Amino acid sequence: MDNLKYYNDSLAYDFNMFAPRTEKEDYSNIVRLPKNNSRKKAATRSLAPSVSVILVAFFILAALCGNIFLRLQINEVNSKINSAKSQIDELKSEKISLDMEFERRISYANIELEATEMGMQRKDKTQVKYIRINDKNTVTTKNGESAVSKD
Repeated sequence: MDNLKYYNDSLAYDFNMFAPRTEKEDYSNIVRLPKNNSRKKAATRSLAPSVSVILVAFFILAALCGNIFLRLQINEVNSKINSAKSQIDELKSEKISLDMEFERRISYANIELEATEMGMQRKDKTQVKYIRINDKNTVTTKNGESAVSKD
């Protein structure tokens, strides 16, 4: 059969392919090999599928072991993350309690209470001392020194 025409023009159909054959084809150039039923080939044929099955099973087992190992590592890292988060939460709550204690200690009412316990009191008008300055803007201190204003 001449197949060259099918490679040159792929748009046309050759309806001769579907027509019934009238000539017998010549099979004289085909060489047939004798069948060899040796046990060696049979053993090799039966061994080949089992080797491939063993290799596939080995790779599947290796993949499963790798998956389990990676999951264990992920769980360890997640537990470390969770413990760090719990420590962060504890430190935040401790910070809040320390801030509240600080605010309580420095509040105005507590300062005033501590001052009164130490014998301190608010200043009165009687505690204020006024200084009179003459028209020359000079002041004489207890030591006898005098200071003059620069106005």
